[in-house]
Amino acid sequence: MQHTKLSGQPILCQLLSFIPREVVDLATQTFKSDHYYKTMSTWKQLVFMLYGVVSKAQSLNSLCKCLLFLEHKLSYLGIFRLPASSTLSDANRKRPNEVFGYIYYLLLAHYRTEISDSYLSLPINGEAKPDQVKVFDSTTLSLFTDLFKGAGRNPMNGRKKGGLKVHAVLPLDNRVPELVWLTPASSNDKDFLGQLKVEPGSIYVFDKGYVNYGVYRKWTDQGAYFVTRLNNNAKYEVVREIRAEAHDFLYGGTMLDQQIELKADNQSSEARLITYKDPLTGKIFRFLSNLFDFQAHTIVLLYKNRWEIEPFFKKLKQNFELGYFFSDSPEGIKTQVWTVLIANLIFSLIHKRIQECEQFTTLVAMARANLISYVCFQTILQTAKLSMEDRNLKIVQLDIFGLEQGGVLKKKEKSP
Repeated sequence: MQHTKLSGQPILCQLLSFIPREVVDLATQTFKSDHYYKTMSTWKQLVFMLYGVVSKAQSLNSLCKCLLFLEHKLSYLGIFRLPASSTLSDANRKRPNEVFGYIYYLLLAHYRTEISDSYLSLPINGEAKPDQVKVFDSTTLSLFTDLFKGAGRNPMNGRKKGGLKVHAVLPLDNRVPELVWLTPASSNDKDFLGQLKVEPGSIYVFDKGYVNYGVYRKWTDQGAYFVTRLNNNAKYEVVREIRAEAHDFLYGGTMLDQQIELKADNQSSEARLITYKDPLTGKIFRFLSNLFDFQAHTIVLLYKNRWEIEPFFKKLKQNFELGYFFSDSPEGIKTQVWTVLIANLIFSLIHKRIQECEQFTTLVAMARANLISYVCFQTILQTAKLSMEDRNLKIVQLDIFGLEQGGVLKKKEKSP
């Protein structure tokens, strides 16, 4: 009987089938990334690096050794020769990482409609639409070398470790970031604001580490909105009280709603300051925004959604290889980060197609353990339960230690 769960190619090739070759070809032509490379093309490097980050290989040598188990299975991808570790190392060191970043953005544009969460249709507090809200933050990847300058003071003993900071803009109705910026860990978060091209009508939510009043004023002029927290040392003057009911909300809720004038570097800009008391912890929070038409509680809820980006960073570090890097060069390290983002996009797309019938972590773990299996990955994921035929398997343990043998620990009886 024909097995209906088998595919014509291994799971690794099934994953890579989500990357149209024309996308890679366009990026390769744009950056001329295949010039001076005879054997290690951009496509081949992407295939090998994707295998490394999904399988969680912990060194370049381990990655290349594990590729030997693929034998001729990569022929489906047009690859008939496995690379030497030195060849892949040279490609990681010399090929610009921007080509892989471009591949990521092209894939994002290709699948943008499909990966959006259409079920997030109810406006936040009845006012703010989820598809217009974008949250951004950064996470730091620790390195064993000071290749990218790390944050913090130099240690008393030993050598200071480097760090790479990943800034990401994540739409609230999406599963993958629409903008990623890689900097040394020592860079200031507010520098990222200069790289961000805002869209009119969008609401950007971020923490108080991104402080630049000049950028806030520029965004207001461009018709973009922001929600953040006010720094403790911020200088401002209260222009008018939109609502002052501090005594009525001593047990929690919005206590003050004020229009203020921010002052910095002989410049000023108007904003809205909302003082909020958490009913559970009793902590006081002060939120800053240029949204004057929304209710105060809507702005509080918008900032609460900022924490949606933290599970995203955790998901990247937990499911893909970002603890060990296959290169000690800036280009190689950034290339690996872009490859992880591409892998996350592919698995997010699969997760959406199977209607989230499995957890994302389980989905990646299943693929990692069976990368060279010919089973159809999406079919297995959508199998609600095993059929009778699948469950009727021999118990090998009982065949080895049959009841008639009594097991290896049972004392043999003496024959009469």
